[in-house]
Formats: sequence, structure tokens, C-alpha cells
Amino acid sequence: MLIIALFTSCKKDFLETFPTDQVAQTTAFESIANAKLAVNGMYRLMYLQISNQSQDAHGAMMLNMDAMGEDFVWSGNTYTYFKPALRWVDHRSASSALSSFPYILYYRINSNANMIIDNIDKIDGAANDKAAIKGECLAMRAWCHFNLVQLYGKRYEAGKQNTQPGIPIIISTDGVDQPRSSVEAVYGQINKDLDESMSLLETATARSAKTHVNVNVAKGFKARVALTMQNYTTAIKYAKEARTGFSLMTNSDYLSGFTVISNAEWMWGANQLADQVPTYGSFYSYVSGNFNSSWNRLEPKMINSVLYAKIAATDIRKKLWWDGTTADKANFPGAIDAATGTAASGVKVIKYMHRKFKVQDVTSRAGDIPFMRVAEMYLIEAEALARSGQNAAAAAALYPLAVNRNPAYVLSTKTGSALIDDIMVQRRIELWGEGFRFYDLKRTDSDMDRNGMDNPRVSTSVTYTDIAYTLFKARASQNNLWEYKIPQDEIDVNKAIGPEDQNP
Repeated sequence: MLIIALFTSCKKDFLETFPTDQVAQTTAFESIANAKLAVNGMYRLMYLQISNQSQDAHGAMMLNMDAMGEDFVWSGNTYTYFKPALRWVDHRSASSALSSFPYILYYRINSNANMIIDNIDKIDGAANDKAAIKGECLAMRAWCHFNLVQLYGKRYEAGKQNTQPGIPIIISTDGVDQPRSSVEAVYGQINKDLDESMSLLETATARSAKTHVNVNVAKGFKARVALTMQNYTTAIKYAKEARTGFSLMTNSDYLSGFTVISNAEWMWGANQLADQVPTYGSFYSYVSGNFNSSWNRLEPKMINSVLYAKIAATDIRKKLWWDGTTADKANFPGAIDAATGTAASGVKVIKYMHRKFKVQDVTSRAGDIPFMRVAEMYLIEAEALARSGQNAAAAAALYPLAVNRNPAYVLSTKTGSALIDDIMVQRRIELWGEGFRFYDLKRTDSDMDRNGMDNPRVSTSVTYTDIAYTLFKARASQNNLWEYKIPQDEIDVNKAIGPEDQNP
């Protein structure tokens, strides 16, 4: 298999991703302390650059997933970063960087997890310490397979056998080539890993930081997976349990820049320090409302005006995007010149541009990255209840989040599709820029419609056609465009996968 050939054939390469870069393969599993360094190395792969500056690990995939939706809008066409995802072209080429990037990324993290799972029980140490390590890695293995099957396989459909091709299931470090398993089998392994993970983490040593998975995060994964499988009873149960012990952030915190992992609402995230960012790239290089990268300065990111219009004036989230008025412009200076502390020379300021993500220190592109928040758990519970016909319970589940963001919010009395639509709008607003939109469109078999926007452009040479802001009405159940191509290198190297196994 490509990933095995590239990485696991030289397992030491994986283990040299530890923060200290000092622990060798031969000593990594000689003690609990060293095993914990291996776990830290696995998590660092979540934000380390794979090969170039638009492949900054999971943060880059978050941007790709929203680029493939309709709510995360480009204000220009100056740079190519993430435009391949936006245009819906490169993911359909087996030789493209976009088709291979997530394959390498998630299987690489998965291989690290497997290495630790295969060795942790052999180490002398406290049982609860080993349980925590193994539980974390099982959860991460499930998370990797979950991302991969959503990208490279067809959507899961409840009530069917789901025999459609999924992805290779890699749960060991033996290096044996694996064929594509069915989507059903992949989800079976995902749930098996999550169930074991939750059992181990329930009584495990408390995690050292929010950068690590604990039982709450594992339950959050379980809720996400259940929602995708349309297993609404399970999604409701685990969304409620996952957020136990956490709270929603205040409205003041909501405008603070989404870059501090200590935020009470963050359940899991990356804590990327200034000395850990690459020379070029990083999540905030591409999405920050204030860091002075060329891309932020010349192409500030906007919200789809159609979605913006759905946000109530009394909702704190309305303030994350510029309304175009002179009075509000002071809140949106755009990219900041670190030397002067004022707007950078040549900066573009444009209606609907955001200030959701802002670095704390404008001299650095470093910043924490949110991977899971309490708000998502409320939204999962509400959606699952609504889709299972429990209208009043769904409205009640949505209410704490909605009224937190908008004090004038009134408990909904809507039912059926109208209530589901409202919940999905809340989800689109709340999770903007956090990497959920492509997955949401695919799992719900929804139309992806980029029409109707009045978003301005910073260049008159840019048209909707140039950057694919065109009608895209082919749902996932009706169109192969929703599946990434299996990388050609994988087909060439993996003896268990041939040209006939490629996505059509």
C-alpha cells in the first residue's frame, strides 16, 4: 500500500515527528513516558505540513472541505491555494495533489496510531496510563478512517447494505496490502474502535491537554459517525454525553478570534506554537482576518450573502462578518501591518469579509485550531431529533445554543422539514470555516447551490465561472463528483487494488 510504502516501511520516520525529535523507534516503547511522546508526535501530524504550503495537515483539509461548499466565499482570484477544491476539478484526478493529500495525511496519522496500539500493552506501566494511550489511538484511528471513507467512498445510506467500495481498512503495522473494503465494513471498524476507545477512556488517566482525545471527544466522534449513518438514536445519546462538563462560550468570547484552545467551549483542538509553524503556510496564513499574509491581505474570505441574510440582527454571530456600513468598518481593518499595528498597505476590505479567525499576535501566523466544540454537539442532537420526527425535543435541544448566540431567540414551534432547515442554517452559520460543509452536503444528499449571492469581488476580472460559483445541483446520490479519486500512486503500489478498483 502507498502509505505503508512511503511511511511505515521506515517506521522510525513517523516517530521522529515527536516534539523533541529525540526519541528513536528502538526506545519509543520502552516506557510509558516515551510512549506518551509517540502520542504527542501523532497529534503533531494534525498540523504539520505534508509537502507544500497548502497542505498544512488537517487545518488545510478544513479549508478544502469548506471550499467545496457554498458558504466560504473567495473575494478574489489572485492565488491558487485551495482553488482546486473550490472548482471541483482536481479531486477527480487520480494524479492530482488534492486527491493524494488527504489519503497520505489520514493514513499517516492512522499508521502512527497503529504503531502505538500494537506496542502499548507490552510496556510496563500503570494500567490506567496504558488505557488512556490506547483509547486515544483507537479513537484517532477511527477518526482517520471516518474522514477517508467520507472522501473516497459513496455516502452511507441507512437501511441498505452499503456494499459500495470504501477504503482500505488499516488496523495493523504488518505492511500487508489491503483492498478497498465496503463502506459498511469501514463503518463497522470505525464503530468497533470507538466503542473500545470509550470503554478504555471512561476510567483512564485524565488527558494532559485539550490537544489530546479524551472520552468526551471520543463520544463526539461517535455522535458524528452516528449522524452520518442516520443512526439518530445513537447520535442523540452521544452528543449529549460528549458535551458533559463543557459549556458554551460567552458572546464576548465569541468575538475574540477563535484561536485560544482554553476557550470553555473547545473540546479538542491544536495548540500550534510560533516555533511549530512552517516558513510558509499554516491555517491562519489562509484564513485569518488579521494576519498579514498575501492571501489574507488580497483575498479576505467572505460568508455567502444568502446565508448572511438569514442571521438575525440580534445574533452575536452577525458581527463576525462586515455588513458593509461605515459604522461597522472600524471592526474590520483586515490584515494588520505588524510594524505599525494598523491596516497593511494594499489591504482589501470588502463587504461580508470575516473576523471569526484572528491571530492573537499579528507578528506570527501561529494560533490554536478548533477541531471540536460544544456547539456542534447541540447541533447534532437537535438535527438527529428533528430527522427522527421528535420536533418539540429537537427545538428544545437547539434552544440553549441559539439563545446563547441570540438573546432574542424564541423557542421554535416549527416541525418537519421547516425545523430541519432551521437547524441546518444554524449549523452552517455556527461552523463556518471549521471544515464541515462538504461532509454535511454529502451525508444529507443535499443540493450545493452557489447561486443568488451578491458578494462583491476585489477584482472585476473575477467571475463566478472563474472560481466555480455556479449552480451545482447534482446530489451525492446522483453524481460521482462527490467521491475523490483513489491516488494513482496507491493503485500502482498496492497489489490489492487495481485500476478496476478506481472510483468511476
